[in-house]
Amino acid sequence: MTNPDIFTQPLHLGLGATAAVQPAFDGMQWYADYAARTASDGREGRLVSAHRFTGNWTSWEMHPAGDEVVLCLSGEISLHQEMADGSARSLTLKPGEYAINPPGCWHTADIDGDASALFITAGAGTEHRPR
Repeated sequence: MTNPDIFTQPLHLGLGATAAVQPAFDGMQWYADYAARTASDGREGRLVSAHRFTGNWTSWEMHPAGDEVVLCLSGEISLHQEMADGSARSLTLKPGEYAINPPGCWHTADIDGDASALFITAGAGTEHRPR
């Protein structure tokens, strides 16, 4: 048996300080299935995932249930945030640097070359909109 790889098999942090390996990510339907699997953890559950990027994000997203941590692992990520109060900001993350998307913050990113990031997300109620 091989060890799970965070880039293909996300992790769920749940109630009672539990950690559960999730099935391999296979597309957008995965998120709906994840929400059903972890619904009993409510707002306290956290999805831990990592993604590699070769281009700008094509949409915005927003997590109403809690903070999301975005930790740059490699490359450079320009994170754009539209806060719930209407203010906006952009910041550049380099390896080892992180940002927090607070609840209600719409966010997207531009990628300079290749980059990767680790996300710790309060995913309940996540919304998307076109960029």
